[in-house]
Amino acid sequence: MKVLERISTFAGNTFAIWVVLIGVVSFFFPSGFTWIAPQISILLGIIMFGMGLTLTPQDFKGILKSPKSVFIAVIAQYTIMPIVAYALVKIFQLPPEIAVGVILVGCCPGGTASNVMAYLAKGNTALSVSATTVSTLLAPIITPALTLLFASEWMAVSFMEMFLSIVKVVLVPIIAGFIVRMLFREQVEKSITVLPLISVIGIVAVAAGVVAINTEAIATSGLLIFVVVILHNLLGLILGFLLARACKLDFASQKTVTIEVGMQNSALASQLSLAFFPASAIAAVPSTIFSIWHNVSGPILATFWSKYHEKTGK
Repeated sequence: MKVLERISTFAGNTFAIWVVLIGVVSFFFPSGFTWIAPQISILLGIIMFGMGLTLTPQDFKGILKSPKSVFIAVIAQYTIMPIVAYALVKIFQLPPEIAVGVILVGCCPGGTASNVMAYLAKGNTALSVSATTVSTLLAPIITPALTLLFASEWMAVSFMEMFLSIVKVVLVPIIAGFIVRMLFREQVEKSITVLPLISVIGIVAVAAGVVAINTEAIATSGLLIFVVVILHNLLGLILGFLLARACKLDFASQKTVTIEVGMQNSALASQLSLAFFPASAIAAVPSTIFSIWHNVSGPILATFWSKYHEKTGK
């Protein structure tokens, strides 16, 4: 178990490197990874089950202790990113299939990696866990509603089908994981340190599968998508920070809200893109590139704030 724990810690600390490395390999050798694409919903379910295993009743008490901060983080998550996505799609006049992919990323909840980034940035980790939990639990309703609002002018969106899909691959596994932890608390707590390894493997596999089935599209449109994705992420980080500052949250919470807004559940966006827009597989490319990029920008920002904390104590 100790060996697995060390491997898990190493994988978590080098997450961005593995996403980039496997993404590049799957681009040049797609035949070895195309089989992953049909399994993305299963992989996402495993990732969400792992998230459920990490939750405790204390996490939900944290929501009640600081409802204002959690409310601000969740509202920022579900307003800033969808609006920025829509604006970028309009400004760059993106093709429909890419436009839908960008908007889907913006409409998804925060990514679980944000909790680790908030911790490394010396932010409010409890707030990060609470905000990610709430935004994820709200995803079955809010994500389809926002997608319908912002993306329906390009492609048909079924609210009910998307709602049921998110319940199946997100909500059910999280609840199952939470119940398993309650029933087998000691056993789960002994193995909890291995969960980052499972998450890393799952997210890297999702990225590899999407890249593998979209090598031609990435070769022709990858640069444009990459520019849009970087702008989406950076604007989300900046606006998230400004909103948290305007709401007069303490600096640790400002850092957390910034990270929560900028880091998305891109694996969910990939799954939804492939499930609901199968004729346009390129719709899943923005989420894959986002997965790669925010796992680069997130650690960079976390490292900067960590060093800033060492110098100033803030």
